[in-house]
Amino acid sequence: MHLHIVGICGTFMGSLALLARELGHQVSGSDASVYPPMSTQLETAGIALMRGYAADNLTTTPDLVVIGNALSRGNPEVEAVLDRGLSYVSGAQWLAEHVLPGRPVIAVAGTHGKTTTASLTAWLLESAGLAPGFLIGGVPRNFGVSARLGGEQAPFVVEADEYDTAYFDKRSKFVHYRPLVAILNNLEYDHADIFPDLAAIERQFHHLVRTVPGRGQLLVADDAPALDRVLAQGAWTPVSRMGQQQDSAWRIELERDDASRFRVIQRRPDGVDEDAVVDWGLTGDYNARNALAALAAASVFGVDLARGAAALSRFETPKRRQEVRGEVGGVQVIDDFAHHPTAIAATLSGLRASTQRGRLLAVIEPRSNTMRLGTLRDRLADSVAQADQVWWYQPEGLDWSVEALVEASPIPAHRRGEIDALVDDLVAQARPYDRIVVMSNGGFGGIHERLLKALEAAHG
Repeated sequence: MHLHIVGICGTFMGSLALLARELGHQVSGSDASVYPPMSTQLETAGIALMRGYAADNLTTTPDLVVIGNALSRGNPEVEAVLDRGLSYVSGAQWLAEHVLPGRPVIAVAGTHGKTTTASLTAWLLESAGLAPGFLIGGVPRNFGVSARLGGEQAPFVVEADEYDTAYFDKRSKFVHYRPLVAILNNLEYDHADIFPDLAAIERQFHHLVRTVPGRGQLLVADDAPALDRVLAQGAWTPVSRMGQQQDSAWRIELERDDASRFRVIQRRPDGVDEDAVVDWGLTGDYNARNALAALAAASVFGVDLARGAAALSRFETPKRRQEVRGEVGGVQVIDDFAHHPTAIAATLSGLRASTQRGRLLAVIEPRSNTMRLGTLRDRLADSVAQADQVWWYQPEGLDWSVEALVEASPIPAHRRGEIDALVDDLVAQARPYDRIVVMSNGGFGGIHERLLKALEAAHG
C-alpha cells in the first residue's frame, strides 16, 4: 500500500512514517518545514520528502492519505485530497488501527516531559529484554530512531498527546490509543489555540482515563490538583500515585540537589517498601519524576526496581532534551525543547544546579501556538530567573513584542529579531565554562550549528 503523509516532518507524523515503512508500505510525504532530526531520520529510511504543500504532490495517487493535525481546510494539498475523493485518515487513527491492536500499550501523558518519560520507559523495557515497540515525539539516543514496531506482542510505548487529532477530528490524539497503562505525569494549561481553559483539557484527560481497562494501571502524579480533578470525574482502573508524598506507592528522595542521584521507594501491595538508588547523567527533579513514572510503568511488565535503577545509569537523553550540541573554547551549547514557562523554569533550574563553574546563558524563541498567542507571557519573565542572562528572540509572526519581557526581567535581558545578530551577541559575551542553552520547539534557523561555527571562528 502507498501511504502519503501530509505534514510528515512533525515529530508524530515522521515517527508514523517509520512504522508504516517497517510494516512494508511505500511511504511518501510532504511538509512546509523540513529540518533535523526528523528530516534526517526520514531520508535515512529512504522516505521521499516533498517540500511544501501542493496538489501536484498527489500526482501519483496514493492508496491512503494520512493528514497531520497541523493541516486545515484551505491547505492546497488537503483541498486536493477532498476534491479528488481520496481516502484519508488521521495519524492517531491509523496508528490505532494498524499498529496497536494486540499490543499492551503504555500511554505517556502530561503537559511536560512526555518525550523523556516515554524514552525512559522504552529503555527500561529494552534493558529487560522485552523488545518494546514505541512512537516518541523525539529521537531517543539509546535507540537512534523515534519509532519502531518492536516484538509482535511486546509492550508498545506511545507519547500520548492531548492536542487535537485532525481538522476533522477534534478529540485529543490519546483517546485513540486504548492503553493498558496510562501515565498522567502532570497537567496545567497549554495549547491556548484549541483549549479555552484548563477544565477543557481536564475533560480530555478524563476521556483518556475512560479508555483504560479495569485490569490496567493509572500511574498518576501525587502533586497535581488538575489530575485530582480528572480522577474525580470517574476512574475504573487501579490508581498508583507517584511523587514525593509519604503515602505514595512510588516515591523519590533526592540525594543530590541537582537530582543526579536519588532514591526510589516502591511500596508493594504487602506493605513492604523496596528501594534502589539511581545515579545517572540527567539533572533536575522533574527528570527524577519522569524516571519514577517510567520505573512504575516498567514494573507492570515485570521489570524489578533494582534492575530498572541500574538501567537508568545508561540512559541518554533524547535529542533536543538538554542535548549538548557541542563545546568550543570551553563554551557549551545545549539544545532543549522547552517552550512553556514551567518547562523553561524547570530546565534552567536543573542546569543551574549542575553548573559548577561559569554562567548559564538562556536563549529563547517563543514559537509555540500558545506562546504566539501570548496567553502565558506574563509568566515568561520570571521563568528565566535561574539563568545569568537571557536573550529573547522576536520571531516573525509573533503578535506581541518581547520587549516587555526584557523590561520585566529579573536578570539582564536582551531582545533580538535577527539570528545573525543574536549569534554575534552570544559569541561576544561567552567565556570559558559558560553554558548556552537554546530553548525552542522548532528549528530556530539552525542557530545551534551557526553558533558553534561562530565560536570556532572566534577561538580559531
